[in-house]
Amino acid sequence: MRHPWMGWILGVAMALALSPALFAQTSPRSQAGQSGADLSGMWMQPRGDRLAGRFRLEDAPLQPWALEIYKANREGARDAYAGGVNGMDPEHYCLANGVPRVFTSPSPFQIVHAPGRVYIIFTSLQNPSARFIYTDGSGHPEGYPTTFMGHSIGRWDRDTLVVETIGIDETSWMDGAGTPHSDELKVVERLRRVAQNRLEIDFRFEDPKAFTQPWTGKKVFQLEPDWQYIPGMICDDRFKDEFARKIYRGKVPWEPIPEK
Repeated sequence: MRHPWMGWILGVAMALALSPALFAQTSPRSQAGQSGADLSGMWMQPRGDRLAGRFRLEDAPLQPWALEIYKANREGARDAYAGGVNGMDPEHYCLANGVPRVFTSPSPFQIVHAPGRVYIIFTSLQNPSARFIYTDGSGHPEGYPTTFMGHSIGRWDRDTLVVETIGIDETSWMDGAGTPHSDELKVVERLRRVAQNRLEIDFRFEDPKAFTQPWTGKKVFQLEPDWQYIPGMICDDRFKDEFARKIYRGKVPWEPIPEK
């Protein structure tokens, strides 16, 4: 039976996907509202950051079972800056990066303010996705399914947006290095625009199943004021030929569909 939450999730996702002009009708200043600060804009990690794929240089304090998975995910990696093994990486199979790994991606993301909401649109070519942060005072609903983005609620602490996310699918990696987690992962972020062109996010990760203790990390992003989001997905290219073979089987002699 279809989960009662799934229809709502898919409906909202479709609305965002089909209405790219929805957020362009209001200026970023007016969207920020009376409380909090204006975090809107297109943000990206600084170019040349060797630590782009991690939240910190040190490994997470992992429980024994999680450490074994981490070692398998990084088999053959020569140093801390190297990424995990492609064959073990959920992203390699076109699964979403999810929270918090989306912030270790080299692709930009856009923050948009709306009444009672903050949207973050991640433009990863591998698997673009939208994140909903509820700032209307509501809590985490019971029975919400685990997803790659999880469920996020936020509040303003002066000029800082404090976000708590739970319900994150344990299939995902926490970063590009291959750090695993369980379904009890809780991520707390503090987003602050420290300058017009600079956004800082402090992270705290809690997961008693996977970590021996909570740990922290930090990411810094720079504003890209002249960039725009162009929808697209590498996963389209990866699987469309295979799908085309199935739908045309037995109807016409097979030839690959030419690129436009």
